[in-house]
Amino acid sequence: METCKTFQMPPTILYQQHSFEQIGEKATRLGKKALIISDQIMQKLGYVEECQQKLSSHSVESAIFLGVASEPNDQYVDEALQLYIDEKCDLIISLGGGSCIDTAKAVAVVATNGGNIEDYVGMKKVAQIAPVPHIAIPTTAGTGSEATDVTVITNSTTKVKMMIKQPAFMPNVAIVDPLLTLSSPQKVTAATGVDALSHAIEAYISKKAHPMTDIMALSAIQLISKNLYRAFTDGQDIEAREGMSLAALQAGSAFSNASVCLVHGMSRPIGALFNVPHGFSNAMLLPAVLEYSKDSCIDRLADIGRIFSSDAAQLSDEEAAEVAVQSVRDLCKALDIPNLETWGIPREEFVSALEKMSKDAIDSGSPGNNPKVPSEDKIADLYQVCYEYQF
Repeated sequence: METCKTFQMPPTILYQQHSFEQIGEKATRLGKKALIISDQIMQKLGYVEECQQKLSSHSVESAIFLGVASEPNDQYVDEALQLYIDEKCDLIISLGGGSCIDTAKAVAVVATNGGNIEDYVGMKKVAQIAPVPHIAIPTTAGTGSEATDVTVITNSTTKVKMMIKQPAFMPNVAIVDPLLTLSSPQKVTAATGVDALSHAIEAYISKKAHPMTDIMALSAIQLISKNLYRAFTDGQDIEAREGMSLAALQAGSAFSNASVCLVHGMSRPIGALFNVPHGFSNAMLLPAVLEYSKDSCIDRLADIGRIFSSDAAQLSDEEAAEVAVQSVRDLCKALDIPNLETWGIPREEFVSALEKMSKDAIDSGSPGNNPKVPSEDKIADLYQVCYEYQF
């Protein structure tokens, strides 16, 4: 019997300007003391203190973990979990980008189900007990982690980004306030925006795509095509910021239910070994991987090409698919996305890591969802193409 298609989202999503104002009301229904998992930047911007004040006004106490300083790893999870225990919290609030949200997801599950976060890879350990209630508040428009049952945590010993997917990792509440993204620097806006685009495109071309994910993915692509460059050039364009926040939310929902593909499979090892932020590593790979995959998903890429260009409506599917690839390439160029060489990764170190990166990419499972599934050798070839790729 064919497996039924499923579509899961957080039980509650608040989306609009000023929705952050409702954090106290939502928190008081879920716990009495919250651990706020955030970072130093959010503290400097005043968002952490604002969150604490809103909680306090609803008689919810709080403790703060600001140790998320880069892509999330198992050490952050262990440290935040210990603070959660020491402070006798019963609620988790993540405030920041995907790194903060993913760290919070891991803490929420391990706190009630035990073990270490690496135990949950590949469903070796399945969460049987409800996780700690988790309210996710993104301050970037990119990862869509507020709407997914996925967490990506780097194993600091093996240098592998562990992609862990179980229903227990889904936040209870997502609060998506576009006003919080106004503080995103231009480079972060670009990287997280292309991350959202990668989510949407890969969800649409994934072998696991279905009608519900298609709706979210295509809507996200439409919003990104209209708003990302605007938000990049004018960070105070609240209409563009709002469009990107909605796009990231939709793209996250799409890929959480349809899975990601080759771009993400190749992206994670780059982040784990060379500390390239996830959004940038996806952006560095996306055009070249689409070129590789194109002949196996021409009809789907044609749909995307017709979103990016109204002129493509009169073109054949093959021509419209090429418009999609070229449009993504042009967008990355306009956003000043660097290639791996320009980023500063030494060529010798990169070449010596090709075997491990290619194996880790395959082992992640994501390339298996791609319309065209590559061998390890082909992935190594693609890495080398992307190293000095010209947008």
